Amino acid sequence: MLTDEQKLFRKLGIGGSDANIIMGGDDEKLLNLWLEKRGERESDDLSDVLIVQMGNWTEPHNRAWFEKKTGRKVTGAGEQRICLDYPFMLCTLDGMTDGAKTLWEAKHVTGFTKANEVVSKYAPQLHHNMIVTGTKMATLSVFFGNHAWDSFDVPFDDQFGKDLIEAEENFWHCVQNNVEPVVVGGKYAGPIDRKMSFEGNNLWASHASEYIFNMDAACRFDKAKDALKKLIPPDVAEATGHGLIAKRASNGAITIKKG
Repeated sequence: MLTDEQKLFRKLGIGGSDANIIMGGDDEKLLNLWLEKRGERESDDLSDVLIVQMGNWTEPHNRAWFEKKTGRKVTGAGEQRICLDYPFMLCTLDGMTDGAKTLWEAKHVTGFTKANEVVSKYAPQLHHNMIVTGTKMATLSVFFGNHAWDSFDVPFDDQFGKDLIEAEENFWHCVQNNVEPVVVGGKYAGPIDRKMSFEGNNLWASHASEYIFNMDAACRFDKAKDALKKLIPPDVAEATGHGLIAKRASNGAITIKKG
């Protein structure tokens, strides 16, 4: 949980979570952040946002679980840092690992979140905090709902880092000169080269069983759907019969439902 001191510290510059907004491509969120940094708007009250509070309360457990599973000690939780090269960039650490050579970040996401999406979503925050701490590697420790945990080592991407610094410089210039900012976005995919086994994961096993059981039926369904669509002449807007109704949209796409 953030203390009043940490909340005040965040108002002095751009933090890691701010970097996600700056690179996120959402006009409304960017404008609200600009107003907050100028002191013209209070930050959103997240006390009733369950996923946010879950992340706050599970962060100590996340840290302990990471240490137990990897043997890598995490230190420096809660420390405040300011970048010497770019003084408007600051962060409050979740921690550092590998003898303070690697940034450590904790997240708690929904159980439906895909692993590769997590790294992409938090890439701006990770790179921002790596720039502030002068590190070239970050580790993202993630709880997926209440059924899975994984960690991701994310190397610093030089080009993405340059794009991020430029976007943050432009945003901070807007804050200081009372100029409304415009959206600047940069996607980060990261290396996609990991292999992962879900043997022993009950949720995976359940869905895998359903998937395999219904594969043949799904193939027959797709073939029947394509065949039905081919039977409908191009000038027909709606076709019905034998419990089905097919409708053609203005762009020519046909949808078929039970009638």
